[in-house]
Amino acid sequence: MSKFINKIKSLKPTRRKIIQLYTALIFNANIKGFISGSIYQGQTKIACVPGLNCYSCPGAVGACPLGSLQGSFSADKSTIYYVGGILLLYGIMLGRTICGWLCPFGLIQELLYKIKTPKLKKSPVTRILSYLKYVILVFFVFIVPIIYAFRDTPLPALCKYICPAGTLEGGISLLANKVNDSYFSMLGPLFTWKFLLLVSIIVASIFIFRMFCRFICPLGALYGLFNKISFFGVKVDNHKCTNCGLCVNKCKLDIKTVGDAECINCGECVSVCPTKAIRWKGFKAKGEIPDTPKHKKAKLVTRIISAVLMIALLAGSIAFYWNESSNKVEYGTAIGDMCYGAELPIVTPEGVSGETINPSETGKITIINFWGTWCTPCVNELPYFDQIATEYKDDVVVVAVHSSASKETSPEYVKNHYPVSQIVFANDIPDETDTFNGKYYLNLGGSGAYPYTVIIDENGVITYIFVKSLHYDDLKQSIENIKN
Repeated sequence: MSKFINKIKSLKPTRRKIIQLYTALIFNANIKGFISGSIYQGQTKIACVPGLNCYSCPGAVGACPLGSLQGSFSADKSTIYYVGGILLLYGIMLGRTICGWLCPFGLIQELLYKIKTPKLKKSPVTRILSYLKYVILVFFVFIVPIIYAFRDTPLPALCKYICPAGTLEGGISLLANKVNDSYFSMLGPLFTWKFLLLVSIIVASIFIFRMFCRFICPLGALYGLFNKISFFGVKVDNHKCTNCGLCVNKCKLDIKTVGDAECINCGECVSVCPTKAIRWKGFKAKGEIPDTPKHKKAKLVTRIISAVLMIALLAGSIAFYWNESSNKVEYGTAIGDMCYGAELPIVTPEGVSGETINPSETGKITIINFWGTWCTPCVNELPYFDQIATEYKDDVVVVAVHSSASKETSPEYVKNHYPVSQIVFANDIPDETDTFNGKYYLNLGGSGAYPYTVIIDENGVITYIFVKSLHYDDLKQSIENIKN
């Protein structure tokens, strides 16, 4: 009986595990997103959460700090200052305490490690491997995104090629919902690579404690730089320390000393120190609290109040996001806005058919190209759109919208040049005040310049706007950026 009771006690979660679980729920309080299969895009998404939590997770209510940092290199200076300032604040305040207490993906790895199997112990080899995350930080988070930023082509390299949190929380979570069945047709070699990488990390985490955190995670590498100077974490009182080494031996990570760059400030070393030399920074040592009925009651009341407040905050967050629109994007004509729709008459080689197409409701990446037979640059770029429409016919819809001016010439042109094209040719809707440009062109921000191209993602959000002639490489790069 006593063995059974001890077994039950061993299953009781620690205070750190409770906080890890709680923060994971807070960061992903948009429970409605898991049901609807959509990504929340409300105002709170401009804020970065401290830990690794993918922006594309249906439940995510904030942005990933690393994803935001990579994206900031292609944005204006204020964005770089904003994201950089948040990361600096997190680092100075908490350091890698974030890894040990506030990171959802860290919690997943620790739960996997609890599976009963032989474990790989730390060694000089794992210590050397722990430096790999700094290489990944420099190359994938800084060098590659900055290089592409100079080319005006955003590329969050870590998110695209490595991040397992994105694959698990974003990719798999969205694919698991039946409403996103059409997404399976868009999967390619890149997703296969990231899925295999995720599986490898999950399997490895069963045998190696926090495998991703120790060897790969660039966010942990970044926060580790602040560990020694952070306001919160663990530190050693050198006057009390006897250098017995029990703390380093107890730690499952590749630390050399308590509180160094590899330390996640989990606090397990505090309990094994025989001289009480290890304590928490930010708190003054007050000595042991007497174990009297009075103090036991005070501790119980404090815990109950804390638990009630935490549950109330979580319940309030879930209720707030449940009542929020799951996709709080405004309609407009700028990048990031929802694209206006319209029922456009489809043009065939035989003439204007009785069918229509709404470019904003195709459910696929949609290229809306405004052109005219009278526009030489428009005509010259159509072969590139035709090539893209053929190459990406399962993932992309290309809609070529002829201007209201000379729209009667479009069927004949389609018949002579694109009789079997994958492009969906359509005519713009006449506008009472502007018979030349057409209503849909004006609604999407057209200002009289042709060719004019708007690219929207699968959800109908404007992702690219081009007021110039495009080549095949321009179109291909834009599509790949959206897909990945």
